[in-house]
Amino acid sequence: MTKHLLSLSSNDLTGLALALKSGRLVRPFSPIGIRRILATGTVAGVLLDLERLTDSGWSPDQIGSFLDMIVADRRSRPALEDRIDLVTTGPDVAGVVNRDTSVVVRELFSTATSSVLIAGYAVYQGQKVFRALADRMQERPELEVRIILDIQRGLGDSSSASELVKRFAARFRSHQWPSGRPFPELFFDPRSVEQQAERRTCMHAKCIVVDLHSVFVSSANFTEAAQQRNIEVGLIIRSSQLADRVTLFFSSMISAGFLSSIPMIELEAPG
Repeated sequence: MTKHLLSLSSNDLTGLALALKSGRLVRPFSPIGIRRILATGTVAGVLLDLERLTDSGWSPDQIGSFLDMIVADRRSRPALEDRIDLVTTGPDVAGVVNRDTSVVVRELFSTATSSVLIAGYAVYQGQKVFRALADRMQERPELEVRIILDIQRGLGDSSSASELVKRFAARFRSHQWPSGRPFPELFFDPRSVEQQAERRTCMHAKCIVVDLHSVFVSSANFTEAAQQRNIEVGLIIRSSQLADRVTLFFSSMISAGFLSSIPMIELEAPG
């Protein structure tokens, strides 16, 4: 009923609202009268929308107030370009400015105040990748950090699932997490360590949610190469609604038991 009106620019909507509320534009609406107001949009489509609203019982003054509300709503929302940043890692090319993945990740980690959710596939040289996050956890003991990672069963490895998880935890403790820093909560998909290959899955998502406000989705794994040298593309989006939805996606799977905790006892420092 209003798709043509919604396609108009804010300036055109304001002009149309003023004409309707002042009585300068009245029914029967004429193409000539509408054409005098619009700089964008199709006159026929706008005319159709106005006729439909009027047939539904809307007065010109009510339609004008409705158009003013649309404009006010648009102005209260930041432009899409102000909420999304492109994050690229790759060779320097003339005319292209890279905002490196490693810089963005470090900035997200070092400025977190309440919560960090991380989902990743591969981790390598994690002591470097997670240094800023571990330091931030040391500074802010109240910071809640959850990391969901993939545990893989190697070709021909017939070890029990519990043994694979134990070995993963030990490697994470000794090689992937900065020493002397608080440990995060770790989770994995237990299906990834199934004995039968046809039943296995992998945790392939790569994203970060910080303070239920900023969401970073990227092709990059949590490895030094992916963060600094590979060709990678990602987006950082500042949206509380989107952050809530991504967080709910993972937290719901944790609550339902589809993602399992890696026992914290496995992460305690020796001695």
